[in-house]
Amino acid sequence: MNFNNIIKRNRENIRSIIKLITNEENQDLEQEVYVKVWKNAGKYKEQGSFTGWINTIAKNVSKDYLKSAVKRREQLITEDDTVLLNLKDKKSTPELKLIRNDRQKRIVKAINNLKPKFREVIMYCEINGYTYEECAKRLKCPVGTVKSRIYNAKKQLAVELKDLL
Repeated sequence: MNFNNIIKRNRENIRSIIKLITNEENQDLEQEVYVKVWKNAGKYKEQGSFTGWINTIAKNVSKDYLKSAVKRREQLITEDDTVLLNLKDKKSTPELKLIRNDRQKRIVKAINNLKPKFREVIMYCEINGYTYEECAKRLKCPVGTVKSRIYNAKKQLAVELKDLL
């Protein structure tokens, strides 16, 4: 088994899979796929095609990358200061800045007071901009459940923040 030939034959396919799943060209992920193929070549069982096996490795590496990227993004977003920095406003008088800052802190506090299942759908859909379908896939639940949780979370936020509306 010549590893250079394996790379040449599968390079475009691996790049396509990575691009399709991560929506970016990522040479580090491509390299990681090759390393995993090389390390696990002895474990390959000739039940399916070798290309299919490599494609599965590429898919798994790409999905793992997305999981870790999402986790890092969630950790950043849940920090109050980061949320405040991301919620920018165009007008900037000292009084308006103070009012907006207080308002943003109250919104962040209200989101953090939500039940975890409500908070995560708000973070995914409203803060990160995921569609209901993407959120449902990430949470491994039906789209209807995501919609219900969004509705209940917004209802709770509306009650808690009624004086801001």
